[in-house]
Amino acid sequence: MPNASPTIDPSALVEPSAVLTGDVRIGPHCRVLAGAVLSAGDGVLKLGAHVIVMENAVLRSSKRFPLTVGDHCLIGPHASISGATIDPEVFVATGASVFPAARLGRGSEVRINGVVQLRTVLEPGATVPIGWVAVGAPALIAPPEQHEAIWAVQRELDFPGFVFGVDRTRADAMVQLTERYSRALGEASSE
Repeated sequence: MPNASPTIDPSALVEPSAVLTGDVRIGPHCRVLAGAVLSAGDGVLKLGAHVIVMENAVLRSSKRFPLTVGDHCLIGPHASISGATIDPEVFVATGASVFPAARLGRGSEVRINGVVQLRTVLEPGATVPIGWVAVGAPALIAPPEQHEAIWAVQRELDFPGFVFGVDRTRADAMVQLTERYSRALGEASSE
């Protein structure tokens, strides 16, 4: 939203060194700790009630990929979440990554350095073990040593095409991707 500002419930606590930009909505009794970055871009980023975002976590949204975190969730230090739907009572541990259009079902866990790829759906109560990767809908949850099995699903999810509209087979795919993303980021910051 153009010129949107964060809104923080009076019962929430946001540490002074946390960064909130754009239409960030902090619910009741939330805690956003030191160094956390919550950036709504041109979209909306919503935290439900009693959400804890720990030190140096990065949460991002956009118009196309809003981010919603349900009640009673814990986002660990150095976690990165972009444009996903996090249902209530989810634990995203230290260093975990969650990509756009993912959905984490109620009570699921993404443990230390776990990864949930774009458009992946974790069923309620599912666990991504330490350092493992979840990919697809329903999610294949596999250790990183199973790269070929992960890639077989991930390739079809088409990160560059889905997120940036770029054909990964083009020789100049990274040129196209970075130029499009740079323009989009510039437009979001000027609104």
